[in-house]
Amino acid sequence: MERTASWTPDAESGIAIRWVETAGLTFEVAEAGQDNSPDNLALCLHGFPELHFSWRHQMPLLAEKGYRVWAPNIRGYGATDRPDDVRDYAMDRLTQDVADLIDASGAKSVTLFAHDWGAIIAWAFAISKLRPLTRLIIMNVPHPGVAMREIKHWRQIKKSWYIYFFQLPWLPERFLARRGGNAVGDLIARTACNAQLFGPEVRKIYSDASRRPGARTAMVNYYRALLRHRDTVNMRDLTVDVPTLMVWGEEDVALNIHCTEGTEEWVSDFTLKRLPGVSHWVQQDAPDQVNDILKEWLPEA
Repeated sequence: MERTASWTPDAESGIAIRWVETAGLTFEVAEAGQDNSPDNLALCLHGFPELHFSWRHQMPLLAEKGYRVWAPNIRGYGATDRPDDVRDYAMDRLTQDVADLIDASGAKSVTLFAHDWGAIIAWAFAISKLRPLTRLIIMNVPHPGVAMREIKHWRQIKKSWYIYFFQLPWLPERFLARRGGNAVGDLIARTACNAQLFGPEVRKIYSDASRRPGARTAMVNYYRALLRHRDTVNMRDLTVDVPTLMVWGEEDVALNIHCTEGTEEWVSDFTLKRLPGVSHWVQQDAPDQVNDILKEWLPEA
């Protein structure tokens, strides 16, 4: 497949693109703090329909705090390998990708940052304990126990309509291809609270990545596998035993605000920071506020 990077970082950002070979796939990874302590990894997982680019505001900060930072394009996105089958996007494969990336990094201490679909994977990874984590930072996705509670209520069902739409053949891909292929970037900007932060250049990076052969199908296959291939990871316990920070933009079009409630039942060391007037795309929509929270909550590496 094509190995052209989906984003060319500004040289002054300190971010570079590298290719990481793991036991399973080849990942396109945005990296910062390459010369920092190799034992302390900040691993950042993006969501739908984004890229590693979504962490561009946080990566320099994490590097400044002494972390070695990896933000991969998760499977199917950008120039990361793109398996064909829906089964390839089930949770056991997705969590194994995280384990494989950690193994490839050689890090001894891992702080996992995650947003949207990346956060769904991160919760499952932390619960299944495939590899040890030092800390967990979740942005705008509920703990699975809370999600199971909320999906029983109309307040969440009405926001989750797209999950069922994405089960259809070919039509979701057509939906994401609208407006000459610009629908993906436009969707992010349109549902943000601070649209000025999602200008034409930002929207183009996301839309261009979605135009790559098979990319839209890969994005949608996450949702198809979510319903068709359930219970591929043992999450019966649901407990998370590492310090966990949740950052939540309150104006989330996909998840209701009650998704922030009750997490303490499963996460004993839990901190919640809610941001009013901020959308689902929290770390891009309010980068300064999110970075201030991270500065306060994270120790130096």
